[in-house]
Amino acid sequence: MNVIIVGCGRVGETLASQLLEEGNNITVVDVNQESVSEVSSKYDVMGVVGNGATHTVLEEAGINSADLLIAVTGSDELNLLCCLIAKRSGHCQTIARVNNPIYSAEASYLKNELGLAMVINPEYATAQEIARVIRFPSAINIDTFSGGKVELVKFRLPERSTLVGMSVKEVVTKLRCDILICTVERGDEAYIAKGDFVFEGKDIISIIASPKNAQDFFKKINYTTRSVKDVMVVGGGNTAHYLCDILDKSGIYVKIVEGNEARCHELADKWKNVAVILADSSDKTVLLEEGIRSAGAFVAMTPQDEENVLLSLYAKSVGDAKLITRINRVDYDDVIKHLNLDSIVYPENITSDIIVRHARAMKNTMGSNVETMYNVIKGKVEASEFIVKKNSPITGTPLSQLKFKNDVLIAAILRDGKVMIPRGYDVICPGDRVVIVSGIMALHDICDVLR
Repeated sequence: MNVIIVGCGRVGETLASQLLEEGNNITVVDVNQESVSEVSSKYDVMGVVGNGATHTVLEEAGINSADLLIAVTGSDELNLLCCLIAKRSGHCQTIARVNNPIYSAEASYLKNELGLAMVINPEYATAQEIARVIRFPSAINIDTFSGGKVELVKFRLPERSTLVGMSVKEVVTKLRCDILICTVERGDEAYIAKGDFVFEGKDIISIIASPKNAQDFFKKINYTTRSVKDVMVVGGGNTAHYLCDILDKSGIYVKIVEGNEARCHELADKWKNVAVILADSSDKTVLLEEGIRSAGAFVAMTPQDEENVLLSLYAKSVGDAKLITRINRVDYDDVIKHLNLDSIVYPENITSDIIVRHARAMKNTMGSNVETMYNVIKGKVEASEFIVKKNSPITGTPLSQLKFKNDVLIAAILRDGKVMIPRGYDVICPGDRVVIVSGIMALHDICDVLR
């Protein structure tokens, strides 16, 4: 596809990288010449310097032949205007990034009236991700397929777990759990789980199962799945705004520590059941007085990544809360992942992944049939959901007899609303939804897994 990305910030650069890897033709647009030059030279994409909300600049960027325009500048209004002009100038689909809660409430109206394919709100998407982890605090991350019928759960293995010393194939036979172990991360290494792989303490494991079977698995390995009743949030920005709304509806008590007085009043007026504390978030005395030691979960999401890391480390040193740390820059993710901070949330990755999934879905009309995609291990392993079409060469033959490429797992089959964790004797049928975990990046068709 021909894709125009307006805005060369962190999200724009991440999108350019991911969509280029998928074989798309990318043109980036920004008013900052240095930003355009940096992204275009780094990823070998076309670059246009100028205002993406003008017809002249969009024509230079190739709007007449574009399939998709994505506006991810720092201005909501500019993004919406870019999409409006693109719709009038060409025949492409458009996606606008919108952060302001005022516009978020109007997302459905804006999408319909402006003819947008998607309105993506990074702050709200981040809040949803945090809320999912809070509801199941034992997990590092949870992704869902088929409307939540299948979950991909990532968790860290305790050093004294019953799984330590056990191989992957022994999990099924000894524990009799209907789950599939997909990947294992150990230090800087990442593995697609094979039958003879033996677990060690501190391994980061991802499994695929129905929500019920996942809970059953965690009970059998005596893995703590305590529920969170209260959350301390440091930082009262837009993500906190959305998170309060989600958690308040779930009956989870929220306490926010924020240093901006006007913002405190705004949050306090909006939610009567949310405690808002006007204080310096870096003041340890304040955090102790407000109950950091006994908090069920602690969310650090100030504007400063360094402060978020330090706050989470402090929360870990004084209490037993589930830690969730917001990181805006991914440059040092290799360092941060060694700090053992429970769950790390990267808003730009969440945003780019959602947009890339939509771009893949657009290719359905071009021969692809991918429905949903998640990065299980960033840049190394993906999980993709496909709908199997008639006459597909993957149907009608037992899985054990099919010749799959290396690093491919058929992780789940959904048929008639029921979840199947496949075994060698199972057969894929037309109309099935199939979840595949693969080290082959950017799968476009389910047949790509066959040799």
